Amino acid sequence: MHHGNGTQDIFYRDPAVFFFSTHQSPWYPGTGAHDETGEDAGAGTTLNCPFHAGAGHAEIVGAFRKKLLPAAEAFHPDFVIISAGFDSRHDDPLGRFQLKDADFIDLTSLMMEIADRWAGRRLLSVLEGGYNLHGLAAAATAHVETLRGDDNTAGSGRHSPLP
Repeated sequence: MHHGNGTQDIFYRDPAVFFFSTHQSPWYPGTGAHDETGEDAGAGTTLNCPFHAGAGHAEIVGAFRKKLLPAAEAFHPDFVIISAGFDSRHDDPLGRFQLKDADFIDLTSLMMEIADRWAGRRLLSVLEGGYNLHGLAAAATAHVETLRGDDNTAGSGRHSPLP
């Protein structure tokens, strides 16, 4: 739910890395505005989607579909890295987003489709956060089961295909 300012800072001038972030704004650390798009050779390789508290499936999954998918189509990533933050889950004490476990299945499926289409299925997921232990466990389980292709998740059939 907070902006990936450290990751953005590292790659802000790097044309070989595309950085995408959905995050709560205004919120810590105060970075991640729409107009932060990269500098120098990295201009255009940063895409920030800040949302107000209360954002949920329509806004966040919508940003992945309407903004990230076309950006991935243009960029053609060789490798996909997910900073899997679950503080955007609806019952997190710090985050104020309203994502449900099914939304994390949708988001994971979309990232898998990007990796399948352009990155030779190369995808790495790194756990970033979540402060409700029950919610963190449930959302992380939905995410990992989708990555594994488990039949008991709605995401196992890649129900969110690219257009």
